[in-house]
Order: sequence, then C-alpha cells, then structure tokens
Amino acid sequence: MTATAKPILVTGGTGYVGGRLIPRLLAGDHRVRAMARSPERLRCRPWGGHENLEIAAGDALDRNAFIRAAKGCGTAYYLIHSMNAHKGRFADADRTAAENMVAAAQQHQLSRIIYLGGLGEPDHEALSHHLQSRHEVERILQLGPATVTNLRAAMILGSGSASFEMLRYLTDRLPVMITPRWVQTPCQPIAIGNVLDYLEGCLAVPETAGQTFDIGGPDVLSYRDIIQMYAREAGLGRRLIIPVPVLTPWLSAKWVHLVTPVPAAIAQPLAEGLSIPVVCRDHRIRDLVPVHLMDTRQTIRKALDRIRQEQVDTCWFDGGGSLPPEWTTCGDANYAGGTVLGGAHRIVLAGDPETVWPTVQAVGGKNGWYFADSLWRLRGLMDRLAGGPGLRRGRRHPTDLRVGDGLDFWRVVAVDAPHRLLLLAEMKTPGDALLEFVITSQGQGRVELKMVSRFLPRGLAGILYWYALLPTHRWLFEGMLRAVAEKTALPVIDGPEKAPLASPLECRL
Repeated sequence: MTATAKPILVTGGTGYVGGRLIPRLLAGDHRVRAMARSPERLRCRPWGGHENLEIAAGDALDRNAFIRAAKGCGTAYYLIHSMNAHKGRFADADRTAAENMVAAAQQHQLSRIIYLGGLGEPDHEALSHHLQSRHEVERILQLGPATVTNLRAAMILGSGSASFEMLRYLTDRLPVMITPRWVQTPCQPIAIGNVLDYLEGCLAVPETAGQTFDIGGPDVLSYRDIIQMYAREAGLGRRLIIPVPVLTPWLSAKWVHLVTPVPAAIAQPLAEGLSIPVVCRDHRIRDLVPVHLMDTRQTIRKALDRIRQEQVDTCWFDGGGSLPPEWTTCGDANYAGGTVLGGAHRIVLAGDPETVWPTVQAVGGKNGWYFADSLWRLRGLMDRLAGGPGLRRGRRHPTDLRVGDGLDFWRVVAVDAPHRLLLLAEMKTPGDALLEFVITSQGQGRVELKMVSRFLPRGLAGILYWYALLPTHRWLFEGMLRAVAEKTALPVIDGPEKAPLASPLECRL
C-alpha cells in the first residue's frame, strides 16, 4: 500500500481517542496531519517522528489556525469534545470549533469529515446538555461542503479512558455504594479498540459517507451490571449497590470527584450521559464495517491487563491541561505580566546526569515525592476538596514521562532528558506555579541537581499564599534533594543549600 496522496487531518490528536487513532493511520501507510494546541505533546509520542506525520500547531477555537491546518487535506477526523461542565461554556466552545471546521472544509474543499459523537435520542426530553451539544455539532458539520460520517458511541471503555477510570476507582474503593437511580438505566458500552476499528474502517468504506451510525459493543447492561462485572474481573467481592432518588448528576459528580481521579467537570457529563437509555437503535455499521466486537467482560479484562503491564497508550487527561503561561516566554523580563516570585535550591553529587535522571523522572504517582509524603498527601486532599485534581490522578507510567502528561496535580511542560523536567501546577492556587528540576554536569565526576520554583501571584491573595509557604520551601526542597541523593546512592559533595535564581527560566522553555 502506498501513502495516501492527500494527508488526513486529525483534530484532537493529543486526546484519548486521537492519540490512539493516529498511530493506526500511520501503520496503514496514510499521511496524517495532526492538529494540536501543543505540538510538543505529539512530537514526544513514540510515533511523533514518523515520516508520514505532519504536526500543525493550532487551537480549535482559532479559525485561521484551523484553516491553515486543513490546507491540502482531503479527509478530516473531528475528535474534538469540550467536557468541561463549568459555567456552561462547553456548548459555546463546541459550537465555535465545529463552525471553524466547516470554514476550513469550505476553504480547502475537504471531501469528508468523520465525527465521533454521542449516543442518545436527539428528541429525548431528558437529553443532557452535553449530548445536546454533540448532536448540535453533527448538524453544524453537515452545513459544510464535506460529506459527514457521524459515529455515535455511549460509554467508551479501555485502559485510561475517563469512563473506565471512574468505574475502576468507584468499584475498587467502595464495597457499599449509595447511587443515583441511573445505575439501573440501560447503556451499551464499547471497547476503545472497536471505536478505533470503526473510525479507521469508515475511511476505507465509501458507503459510510454521509451516514449516521450507532456504534456499541454486543452487550446492553446497566451501570450496576458493569460495576459487578468489573468487581469479578478485578478479584473483588460483590458490591452492595443501593439506588436512591435524591442523587442528581451534579451531586453524583461531586462524589465521583472525591473518590476517583475524574474531576467533577468531567464526571458530570459522564453521569448525565447515563441518566437516559443510550443503546444502539440500528446496527447497519456492522454490515458495512465488520469488526470483531469485544464484549464488556473482555474489555474490562484487557484494560486491567494493560494497566498491570503499565502499557497505557493514552489517558483521559492527555488532551486537557493548561499551556505554559505567557510570562514564561523566553526573553520576557521577569516582571512581564506581573512580579514573578521564586526560589532555588541545589545539591552537588559525585556522579553524572544519566545516573540522577531516572530518579527525577520517576517522581510522583505511586513513587511519591521522596520527602514529607504525608504533607504532599495532605496538600493533595486539600486540593481535591477545593475542586482540583489532587494526587489521585497519579501518572500515566511509573518511570516514563512525556510532554503533556498529568503528574498528580502537575502537568509536564518540558522534558529534556537527562537534564531538565518542568512542571506546571494544575492544583488550585491563587496564581501560576512552576516547579523545575535542572541537572547539570560540572565535570570531573560532579553533577548539580537544582530545584527551582516560580510563582506569578494573582492579586494580594496570591502574594500572601506565596509568603505563607515560603518558610517551608527550604526545608521541603532540601529534604527532597537529600532523598534523591539517597535513592541514587551517589555521595554528596556539596549542599543541599539555597542557590541563585536564574531569570527568566534561563531561556529554556
């Protein structure tokens, strides 16, 4: 097979589905142009340097960037979904992004768009706002010149998916559950592998163009059934589930937020999507694109195996997170955008960067933060109660990090092995916070490890927050530096001690 003449545009390339679809398309010898707000998140993937991959920087809400990304393409996969329930902004974001897709299709005469939306009868009186938005996106995409294929899915299960993580943590942690009545509502889950089969298959089958299909696995189950099925596959006892009428999706989302890594803003649309029956009404896709459908038990078993083997390709939080704040831009004065506060501490060891790096790269998640873990856990609990991610999100892999990964309540902004790791705080703070590990060879068998913290406060609250924590920074960071030295078993030559603060970010971003 030869590479397709025109590249295929994949939007949402850093997301859970897009990050798995792109390597499939590349393996099929297709040329792919992946659009992402943060191109570095794609470049650091195992397939990021593939000869048939182009990476286009662009935000879906930026029409001009969208149009530039679509230039020369023939087909587009539209995998953009706003899952943030906060302040009702998701519908506006979904609408704007879809209109930008249509504008790009008109400008460059795209022939096809393949869209992954959501199941649920459009005229159902209890259809959630998020599912209404999914159907609105379908209608907007169909206004353009490109022929649209709509695939509607309910719960997508697979290692790292938001639906699976919510199911996993609820079942693992709660032998007794007081649940909303929607746990008895029928739904038709589908394995992520089968979603990818259909997405890829529609590209190869012209008869799917201009059609809307329901896609689902072979089982129609209630959420109660799925919980009990997971418990059996995970070797847990049967869960006692008590449905009550008073738990709304909003209350359910708050409870899920406290018990699982999935934030309330994402748990709420997931819960709302299960509050009405979401089952396939037609199965035409099975004849046009025949695939081997995995049943729910097999899907859960495979997802658990992938997690145990530490082979999770993408996670639900891959596509989210903040971009580095503008004040970190190389070349800006250290007062650009406000006064940046910071501090640095260092230790000098007998060794080299390659020996220190594995310990630095493994920080967080189940490995902990090497020092004062009880305080880190307390900070994580406080953040969780305040609506932040807390520590429960963990990390995708226990030793490997790539740009865009969630790491407890941080986001990986830059990785330059074996010299540098830069983290952006996603915890609830009155300002923007960065934590940087810098490893520098000093020659003659000496290596310096430096920890640098920077904070741009928002108003007086931010300034007070920084100075309230300042007395603990030296104790905490120097304790962490000692702990890293112990884990690497390298002799300490100098420090730990306070170090000069370079400005701004030593132009390494």
